[in-house]
Amino acid sequence: MINLEDQNSMFRLISSNLRKDIECFAFGGTAMMYYGYKDSTKDIDLLFEKEDDRKEFIRAIMLLGYREKSIMGIYPSKIEGYEKPLMFTRGDERFDLFAKKIFHIELSKPMMERFYERHDYKAGKHALIIKAMAKEDIVLLKSVTEREKDFEDILALFKKGNIDWDIIIDEAKSQKDRFTLLDLEKTMQKLKEKIFIPKETFKKVYS
Repeated sequence: MINLEDQNSMFRLISSNLRKDIECFAFGGTAMMYYGYKDSTKDIDLLFEKEDDRKEFIRAIMLLGYREKSIMGIYPSKIEGYEKPLMFTRGDERFDLFAKKIFHIELSKPMMERFYERHDYKAGKHALIIKAMAKEDIVLLKSVTEREKDFEDILALFKKGNIDWDIIIDEAKSQKDRFTLLDLEKTMQKLKEKIFIPKETFKKVYS
């Protein structure tokens, strides 16, 4: 497990190995630590808009001893055929690195524009810029995996912060893959047993 202080120190160290400025988006437990919703996480989830930036990030972490690992058994079989992450580990630390897509969800322009906050790490000539994704986008992304820990994170987001259902649903509908909306609806059905979701919200999904 890694806490926010350790994560920030790690990102600064990684930045010292970069040969150019790179930018990426944090989601999952990484972003939730920025929000103050989690104290620690066992995997650092990053999404890169550009494949070249992901390659440079990988080069930098491999200099620190990280090695690629198979994702077999980490994610459910339902994501077969979709964009999977490259996974790198060192001891108990793990990076899940995506580029352009997280499974069947594309990094859209609205997602990039509504990020929560920006963190710049620079310990050498070049900067590692990490933008924490909006809570609404984190909910949508975590709806895909159907893992229990991801559902617990979704529940924590709703209990601790104001979430705009319209943003989530509009983003799901704008995605090219129809399973995005189906995954969201399935998550909502499970969520309604724990929190109140207005009927109008479900109607918007079905419309």
